[in-house]
Amino acid sequence: MASILVLGGTAWFGRVLAERAMAAGHAVTCLARGSAGAPPDGARFVAADRSEPDAYREVAGETWDLVVEISWQPGFVRSALDALADRAGAWAVISSCSVYARNDDPGADESAALLDPVEGDTASLEQYGGAKVACERLSTERTGGRAVLLRAGLIGGDGDGSGRTGYWPGRCAMAGGGPVLAPDPAGNPVQIVDVRDLADFTLHAGLTGRSGPVNVVGERCTLDEALQLSSQVAMDAGYPAVDFVGRSDDWLASHGVQPWAGPKSLPLWLPGADHAGFAARLDRLALDWGLDRRPLVETLRGALDYEVRLGLDRDRRAGLTRAEELELLGA
Repeated sequence: MASILVLGGTAWFGRVLAERAMAAGHAVTCLARGSAGAPPDGARFVAADRSEPDAYREVAGETWDLVVEISWQPGFVRSALDALADRAGAWAVISSCSVYARNDDPGADESAALLDPVEGDTASLEQYGGAKVACERLSTERTGGRAVLLRAGLIGGDGDGSGRTGYWPGRCAMAGGGPVLAPDPAGNPVQIVDVRDLADFTLHAGLTGRSGPVNVVGERCTLDEALQLSSQVAMDAGYPAVDFVGRSDDWLASHGVQPWAGPKSLPLWLPGADHAGFAARLDRLALDWGLDRRPLVETLRGALDYEVRLGLDRDRRAGLTRAEELELLGA
């Protein structure tokens, strides 16, 4: 049994990580404000505001087999390292493939060029990639190179509040057998790593002494393949088959449809050569280290379960409303 400190643990990924660590028999402590939700049952919870100088007082005197850092704010990462790095056997950083400077090279590995790190302790959302670079460098330097840097791709499955992985199975369910607007061709690459697989790999990589950067991404497929799996998942859940109605990239752009995420968007759609490598990162190192990935259909099934629990016709953070979609289909 390992002693694991999760710096977080009450929001989506951190909570799943804590749950799966406990299911594997480990002792888990979650240090967080708790504003994102309650910690999972069975975990020790330390309420702390990481912007305060004494945030780590309750855990700084303990010894940890593994500390998992989730934050993307360099100041939080720096203060945690100062308080805990010398008492941690292993240190895992949940980073992101957003650290890479270019997204036009399919099959790029961990040696690809990075963005410049942000300076200072705080960063805006627009600086996310550079902030993660800063967090990686701080962690590597302070741990003497012992930190493992888990560069996650798009994380999906049950609990995905971004709406990106749930949009397509949810829309297939909500359409009730009617038309669903989609890109044509839908050939851009897609890589979705299941939140459970990322959590399990984080524990495995951290507790087996891995270090350095590693791309933790889903198996590569095309958007069209992801759409067909989304339709299958909805039908398996009892919803009628839908008719995907394709429109060209130019047509979608001319009608104000945005790529990837956000309002009036088609999630996972990334047209153009500039994004050809965004969801096509090389995964060989993670597989060599033992990454075990479940089929994408299982991830989409979990995403649909979450969509149904929240309500298929709710206001969404990503995608078209059904009214917007029907208006575009009639244009």
